[in-house]
Amino acid sequence: MLHTIIQKNSYQDSIVLMLLTNQLNTIQGVKKASVMMGTPANKDIFKTGGLDTPELAAASSNDMAIVLDIADNDETLIQNVLTTVDEFLKEQSAGNNDQGTETVKTWDKALAIGKDAQVAVFSIPGSYAAPEIEHALNEGKHVFCFSDNIALEDEVRLKKIAHEKGLLLMGPDCGTGIINGIPVAFTNAIRKGKIGVVGASGTGIQEVTTLIHKLGGGVTNAIGTGGRDLKAEVAGITLKDSIATLENDPDTKVIVVISKPPAPKVRDEVLDLLRGLSKPAVTIFLGEEPTDHEKNLYRAYTLEEAAEIAVQLLNGQSVELKEEVPKNPGLTFSTGQTGIKGFYSGGTLAYEAAMLVRNGLDLTTNQKATAGFILKTGPYEIIDLGDDIYTQGKPHPMIDPTIRKEMLAKVADDPSTAVVLLDIVLGYGSHQNMAKELAPTIKEIKNKAQQHQRELAVIATIVGTEEDPQNIEEQKQILTEAGVFLCNSNAQAVKLALVMLGHPLQMKARDILPEKTSEHTPLTPSKDMTAMLTNSAFINIGIRSFSEAITSHDGKVIQFDWQPVAGGNVTLQKALQFLNKIKLS
Repeated sequence: MLHTIIQKNSYQDSIVLMLLTNQLNTIQGVKKASVMMGTPANKDIFKTGGLDTPELAAASSNDMAIVLDIADNDETLIQNVLTTVDEFLKEQSAGNNDQGTETVKTWDKALAIGKDAQVAVFSIPGSYAAPEIEHALNEGKHVFCFSDNIALEDEVRLKKIAHEKGLLLMGPDCGTGIINGIPVAFTNAIRKGKIGVVGASGTGIQEVTTLIHKLGGGVTNAIGTGGRDLKAEVAGITLKDSIATLENDPDTKVIVVISKPPAPKVRDEVLDLLRGLSKPAVTIFLGEEPTDHEKNLYRAYTLEEAAEIAVQLLNGQSVELKEEVPKNPGLTFSTGQTGIKGFYSGGTLAYEAAMLVRNGLDLTTNQKATAGFILKTGPYEIIDLGDDIYTQGKPHPMIDPTIRKEMLAKVADDPSTAVVLLDIVLGYGSHQNMAKELAPTIKEIKNKAQQHQRELAVIATIVGTEEDPQNIEEQKQILTEAGVFLCNSNAQAVKLALVMLGHPLQMKARDILPEKTSEHTPLTPSKDMTAMLTNSAFINIGIRSFSEAITSHDGKVIQFDWQPVAGGNVTLQKALQFLNKIKLS
């Protein structure tokens, strides 16, 4: 029986509601529960999940909708659910107040109290984000936009506005950033240093910056651009402005640029821009296997290589390929056990793994990509579990291990699978103890495989540092005790898998060619862009937990508990925005 509870004018951010949903599903007597705001898109998700009810029609975008599948109309159980909801939300609110974060509910107060804040961090529903971002830009704020599902034409328009105003729009769909040593959103705690990073890839930035940290280096800033920035339509507006900003930063000595495959014209423009810098640069365009370097412009093939070259340059060392072939632990696989399965929470890590597996096994075919598959060819499967198909209405796999545990549980039933690849991403916003969550399932599938006289190798990499809120040494111990082979990087994990299957991957050393002349007119960032690099004050609009990372690194933050105006009616919101523009002009 479905029971619906609508709490009027009770706006909460999506991550909080996803975590609340998980908690309600643990209550005895609740077969299934879902908690979301009453937006049209969320109502469709309720319907798809078999939780559509007539009462949902009356819920507005500002109303919190709770739908329960319970045995009968048990008032005691319903009251238990409501008590759990109240206690959970109070705990979320109290956690922020304990940090001394000041909370406001209007733009006027946020701007008045946060007048020194140079960056506005957005994590509100994408359907409402564009006008709010424009408002922040018009107030002279740089923008870090975690929100996704923003129209591409809005992204182009807003980035052009930011560029004209001498501001940076990081995002949309920007999951990771480090500004003046302060982590923003889903980010690791990285030592401050002399390497600046610009990336159109969240977990790509995380992998490179944590490896820089492990190699003894540090990061000045890591500027995320959002995954679409290097598309032809956007033309790399944020990435180019970020490169120019880091070029003019006296604390940055080496610049690293990270991206999934960019539009060829944009890639060539970026390379030409980098040739005109006074500082050495390292690029990695995942999926492209470079044939050479240029003096002061070095091209990496893997995220690990990008980190290694950056640290070599910083230390004044010669750029050399560190080719370490992983040692084969000597597992004996059964006849027909040739497959690799990768269950990744990081999309860029999944992409890198697929690239290396395809290269190492010389795979030339790939079935049509569906359901988050980056690679699907015979017994070889690499899946990005952060794909929209897995996260719609559900927490990201960096937060919630459920989907990964479900997929892992099926592995032992596949006699063709020999190796399983995993990433454990630490840092702010991620699960506090992912290793503990996954370890029991890993033990179960290894034992089940052995019962069928098969070995099953599980290889993992931990993306994190000893400064992260999770205990990285504890994570290592838990995984090792579960029988997991741990590698220092994602690239090393894939290489080990290939070694185990008798297909060692040989990386190619590259010559350093003479420096080429840049045909690009050097970009000159505004004073506002360069000043952002010393920023330590933020306005956080949306997910409260993002304030924790800022305050834990001595940053200041105003928490803006945003709610959609006009009852969430987008048409009316645009009309109000238009009237405000007329008023201001």
